[in-house]
Amino acid sequence: MAVHTSSAAAAAAPTTRERILTEALNLFAQSGYGGASMRELARRVGIRESSLYNHFPGKAAILEAIVSEHGPASSASRLEEPRYRQLVRQPAEFCRQFALDLVEQWSDPREHQFQKVITAERNRVPGIRAKFADHFYAREQRLMTDYFRGFALAGLISTPDPRETARLFAAGLIYIRLEHYVMGAVPSPRPKVIEAIDRYLAFFLSLIAAGGDADNKKRKFKGETRGKAAPD
Repeated sequence: MAVHTSSAAAAAAPTTRERILTEALNLFAQSGYGGASMRELARRVGIRESSLYNHFPGKAAILEAIVSEHGPASSASRLEEPRYRQLVRQPAEFCRQFALDLVEQWSDPREHQFQKVITAERNRVPGIRAKFADHFYAREQRLMTDYFRGFALAGLISTPDPRETARLFAAGLIYIRLEHYVMGAVPSPRPKVIEAIDRYLAFFLSLIAAGGDADNKKRKFKGETRGKAAPD
């Protein structure tokens, strides 16, 4: 029994790479990217400075890895998970699941640190701004648009433009985040956030509720064909 318990604990323990990224996020949030040293990072992780380079070629690569695992990158990755793919014919459930997952993300202290770091550093480190603002946001937007296009083609929602519908959905959630997690002195209690989410979802879903005849529900949108991404 002790062996099994020990094995389970070892499997659950963070890897050295995960420890490096966790401590780097803490360090960058506290000292800034420019003020953080590899020596201090190694000390916090509990390894030699030279050992850091077995995992990352330098500090910029560590920041890029942090960017790749947080913010829009994590939202986009969720949209590719089977639990979301199972909701391709359930727009209300899809919207609520996405919103609730965002609440969990917003409540994570690591997300607060990440936002602090990326806001300060995205213009200072070559490639970070483009990678964060363009690649990850574009990926999330493309995936979200694909879901709303599928809902519309199946006659489950009514919209003349799935891309703008996806953007409208995201915009409302961003406003809720600003109101309840960013602008106040302290984050709002979770029940208050959920109440705001539910109110917004009811309003948004009423805007895109399916209506009209079947041909209108399943029409192809201007400039699109089934399965292709919406044009920029």
